[in-house]
Amino acid sequence: MREERSEMSENGDGDEGKDVRWSPDPGGTAPPKCRAAAGSPGGAAVPPPPFSDQVLENVLENVLCFLTSRGDRNAASLVCKSWYRAEAQTRLELFIGNCYAVSPARAIDRFRRVRSLVLKGKPRFADFNLVPMGWGARLSPWVAAMAPAYPWLERICLKRMTVTDADLALLACSFPSFRDLSLICCDGFTTIGLAAVAGNCRHLRSLDLIENDVEDDEDEVVDWVSNFPPGKTCLESLIFDCVGCAVNFDALLALVARSPFLRRLRVNEHISSDRLYQLMTRAPQLTHLGTGAFSSSVEVGDFEESLESAFHSSKSLICLSGFRDLAPEYLHTIYPVCTNLTSLNFSYAQITAEQLKPVITRCHNLQTFWVLDSLGDEGLQMVAATCKKLRELRVFPLDATEDSEGFVSDVGLAAISEGCHELRSILYFCQRMTNAAVVAMSKNCQELVVFRLCIMGRHRPDRLTGEPMDEGFGAIVKNCRKLTRLAVSGLLTDRAFAYIGLYGKLVRTLSVAFAGDGDLGLRYVLEGCPKLQKLEIRDSPFGDAGLLSGINHYYNMRFLWMSSCKLSLSGCKDLARQLPRIVVEVIRDNSEDDNSDAVGKLYLYRSLVGPRNDAPPFVKIL
Repeated sequence: MREERSEMSENGDGDEGKDVRWSPDPGGTAPPKCRAAAGSPGGAAVPPPPFSDQVLENVLENVLCFLTSRGDRNAASLVCKSWYRAEAQTRLELFIGNCYAVSPARAIDRFRRVRSLVLKGKPRFADFNLVPMGWGARLSPWVAAMAPAYPWLERICLKRMTVTDADLALLACSFPSFRDLSLICCDGFTTIGLAAVAGNCRHLRSLDLIENDVEDDEDEVVDWVSNFPPGKTCLESLIFDCVGCAVNFDALLALVARSPFLRRLRVNEHISSDRLYQLMTRAPQLTHLGTGAFSSSVEVGDFEESLESAFHSSKSLICLSGFRDLAPEYLHTIYPVCTNLTSLNFSYAQITAEQLKPVITRCHNLQTFWVLDSLGDEGLQMVAATCKKLRELRVFPLDATEDSEGFVSDVGLAAISEGCHELRSILYFCQRMTNAAVVAMSKNCQELVVFRLCIMGRHRPDRLTGEPMDEGFGAIVKNCRKLTRLAVSGLLTDRAFAYIGLYGKLVRTLSVAFAGDGDLGLRYVLEGCPKLQKLEIRDSPFGDAGLLSGINHYYNMRFLWMSSCKLSLSGCKDLARQLPRIVVEVIRDNSEDDNSDAVGKLYLYRSLVGPRNDAPPFVKIL
């Protein structure tokens, strides 16, 4: 989500309509030599430039078509006006990291040929229930504007947006060539909207519903799977593991059978293992499978052999997830595919080290592994001993409360660092950690790009020495020179933030929880990290002085989030006065006193169009 220089690479000077042309005429914008020649004795005519601006722009457009990186395109658009126009004319994929950074009208006015849109809404801390319901990020104005402007639109990916059934219905009816819809961490829609998409998008290639809140009332559930048109489909990906209601299994079975190109299928917890194998036998070409419940009310012997046979026939399967209601006695059925797996997700399964052992010891090619901390340090030691090609590890907490005991610690982290030297990304929730384990990881896994260590208890020191965790995080930013995303927690002093400012020159996203001494630490980060785009802070002792220390840096950042810190309303107003093109939102919980000077939540972001007009009463824009 994210290497862009800006949301849309818009120039902020407001003169994108000007037509700057090179002209040889003496009063124009010709270079001095040409003007001199025009006025020289003898009246020699100055030859026109070999190519007009229009020809150059046409050539440039053909060249820019080969630029696929957002960063490269953004850089090209800033060269001059001709490049700016040509880049806009050739951009087919549009990424907007904050739906309030630009208006739909401005986006459409500049980019006329967009076929693919990625649009993000609420701040990431909405995932932790820190953003109140009804905050905003509605899709409605976007889809209403795009419907007449982009009839050729083929793909939409939305993240943390509020999407209504009416939005989905309009989307499904407005784009005849629509192929791909991804909704990630969105809310507001039901199976009624899904039915509209299934029934009207005749060329649908992927429908991916990931971590959304889709909960219908029992009397309002619609059989959306039956709405897919009859006959052979174009479906390549169907993900609905977050849908809370049951689906018509017979319709799903028929849909899978007539989808010969289907490669990704992730079903919800209402699909039990005795039904899963029926789906698998009709789609042996699957490469990604979400198993649903992975349990059954049927007697084991009645289908267990069929399930194992289905896995044995799935020669292309490389990614396995689901296991939402894991029955450990069925785990042996996945053994036939373990050797080929590059991705395994047990993050919904309360699996122990003993249960994991016969599975993980067969996964020698695993590159991505998500799991609950119920596997313990012993389980992580097994992973480290087997998965030498591991590149991404995420260990989630079974109990996310601050005073929980936790099942993994520095022991497991040290084992991973010793056994998985190709690791590029790690998310690790724990309660107990040491500087030594973090330092070891910094030395053994120097290719790390993402390091997120979440010590859930507040202000937890090194469990052996009682010292702050400064040296551990300092070693990470010093030794892992490719690091772009960092999450810090535990007992940290200003020294840790000084290390981040000194060595974290490529860090783009920084998350801080329950950490820090005071405002100096925040100043170190803001002044020392030139690439910083996203800064998220919660429950930390940073106040107005720290906030104001970033005055010269916020225009280069996508956003700043601070909650449960030591901010005051007067300090936030002072910031807003000094940065007129930055939107400063103060978010108050309904229970808070509107007359209080304390600020519970601050969301600061840059915008090309100024403050939004749909802010709810509990949001005050300064």
